[in-house]
Amino acid sequence: MRVGLLLLMLFLINAVFAQEQMSVFFESNKYELNAKEEAKLKDWISKNKASKIVAINGYTDEVGTSSYNDSLAQKRVDFVFDYIKDKINIRGDFKSRSFGEKFAQTGNDAENRRTTVFYILEEDLERENEILGIKEVSDTTVVDENAPLHEKIKHAKKGDKIILKNINFHQNTFAITQDSNGALYDLLFVMQNNPTLRVQIQGHICCVDKDRRNLSLERAKQVRRFLVFKGVSQQRVFVTGFGVTKPLHSIPEETEEKAAENRRVELEIISK
Repeated sequence: MRVGLLLLMLFLINAVFAQEQMSVFFESNKYELNAKEEAKLKDWISKNKASKIVAINGYTDEVGTSSYNDSLAQKRVDFVFDYIKDKINIRGDFKSRSFGEKFAQTGNDAENRRTTVFYILEEDLERENEILGIKEVSDTTVVDENAPLHEKIKHAKKGDKIILKNINFHQNTFAITQDSNGALYDLLFVMQNNPTLRVQIQGHICCVDKDRRNLSLERAKQVRRFLVFKGVSQQRVFVTGFGVTKPLHSIPEETEEKAAENRRVELEIISK
């Protein structure tokens, strides 16, 4: 059963990433490239300025703790992304994934200390959506709530609100959990690829009768801090906290699932 599931997952991964790929390799515990690998990356950039990047994955070996390796994998992705972001076109729904040690694919540690860039060659760009298995969505189509963030933004109008799924915080704080990285980077790349987009980040909390510590506002601010730190103009990102004034379910919530839905971060379109 497990073998069958693994084969199915590999098939799906290969189907999604049916495009070109290039890997650079890191020394143990490093997230910056040595001279040889940096030269390799520069050479690839010079030959692919008309290509389009669709994803970057980061991996590590099994040396160190799992949490350390997760962080190291993300730093490797960040390093490569920052190196190439102004040199090669990047798809609007770009994805970064830091797999740490959990997805090491070989028994060779040196091969597992890598970051892989997935991209589409210039001559294949006219078949871009076909290669990625994406069906065109017309403007009159209702976008599914599970659609990627870039798709929701594409069809959203001024005043529309979008729940930013998978952005979570440590209990009773505005510290963002590490498992929120993927959602944060999805938001970042949407902002980077829609330079006229202006949004308001709205925080909501659950389970209490009043937001006495303005936690909902502080959580919204923390999301903005991430975007600003990554280069998004603060003039494009506004924040507010609604506390418990706009719950999706009545408080006190009957279930933890309803509490989690009340405890959310939303994005409102101010202008596109």
